[in-house]
Amino acid sequence: MRIATYNVEWFNNLFDDHGRMLEDDEPSARYGVSRRDQLAALGIVFTALDADAVMVIEAPDSNRRRDTVGMLETFAAACGLRARRALIGFSNHTQQEIALLHDPDRVTVEHDPKGPAPGHGDAAHAPRFDGQFRIDLNVDIAPETVTFSKPPLEVAARSAGGRAFRMIGVHVKSKAPIGAESPDHASRIAIENRRKQLAQCIWLRRRVEEHLATGDSLIVLGDLNDGPGLDVYEKLFGRSGVEIVMGSDAPPDARLFDPHARSAAAGRVTAGAPATARFWNNRTRSYVSALLDYVMVSPDLAASGPRWRIWHPFDDPLCYATPELREALLAASDHFPVSIDLPL
Repeated sequence: MRIATYNVEWFNNLFDDHGRMLEDDEPSARYGVSRRDQLAALGIVFTALDADAVMVIEAPDSNRRRDTVGMLETFAAACGLRARRALIGFSNHTQQEIALLHDPDRVTVEHDPKGPAPGHGDAAHAPRFDGQFRIDLNVDIAPETVTFSKPPLEVAARSAGGRAFRMIGVHVKSKAPIGAESPDHASRIAIENRRKQLAQCIWLRRRVEEHLATGDSLIVLGDLNDGPGLDVYEKLFGRSGVEIVMGSDAPPDARLFDPHARSAAAGRVTAGAPATARFWNNRTRSYVSALLDYVMVSPDLAASGPRWRIWHPFDDPLCYATPELREALLAASDHFPVSIDLPL
C-alpha cells in the first residue's frame, strides 16, 4: 500500500464557493502560475503518485459556504484518481484544512478523534485535538493554554486485506516571525512561536505514546514546519519538535521512525540533504530548501521493510528524468509529496 502526504499551496484558491474548479488564466497563489496551470500540474502529480491514501495538507476550506470533501472529490473525479473519496476531521478557520483522499477499494477510513472532549479532560490524558492543552512553556509555574490552529486529523483505517492501522495528519504552526517591526521584535516572535510549536508537538507526542502503549500500528504524517537543525532557536530549547514527536529519547519500542528525520537528527545535514520544500528568498534572490514534511511510523511498521520517497523534482532521479512530472512538481506547490510503500 502507498500512503503519502502532500502540502498543496493554497489549494483553496482553485475552487469557487460552489465547489467548481477554477480552470482559468487568472493567477493562482503560486507566483507566475495560473489557476488552470496549477490544477493541471496537481493532476499530473497526484496521478503519478497513484497513492492509496494521500494526507492533503492545506486542503480547500470548510465552512458554511465551502465543502472540503466535495471540492477534493470533484478534483479527484476530474483527474481520474483512484484516491477519489475524501475525509475531513475538525475544520479550522485558516482556510487550510487537513483532509485525506483515499481509494475506498483499498482502504476504509473514519475520523476517530481520541482524548477527552473539550471541558472534560484531566492532566493524565492528552485532550482531544480540538480542545486545549495546558503546559508551562516559560517554566514560571503558570501553565499556558495551547490550541491547534489546525487540529490534527485522526484516522482509524483498515486495509482491504484486513489490517487495522491509524493515521494522524498534522500541520503544526509555523515559526515564521510574521509582523515583526525590528530584528529584536522578530526574535521575540520567533521564540514565542517556537514555544507554541513545541507545546503542540508535546501534545501530539502524548497521543503517540498512548497509541504505542496499546500496540496500535501508527503513521504520523504531514507538515511539521520543523526539523533537526532547521533554525538557531532549536539550540535555545534543546531539541526540535520533530524529535519530540518521534520520541528520540524514548526506548526503541516507543519511537517513531522516519529515515530523513533520523538522518537530520544525527547531524548529517549537508548540501545534498533531503528536502521536501523549496521557497523563494527575496532578500538573497535565491531558492531555499528545507525538510519540513514527514511520514513517521511505529516500530512494527518500520520493521516491515517500508520504502520512503520524496518526490523532489531535482533530487529524485525518476522525477527529474520525467520532464512533465518535474515541471508539474515545480508548478503545483512549494512542497513536494512524501510517500511510503509498506505491506498493509
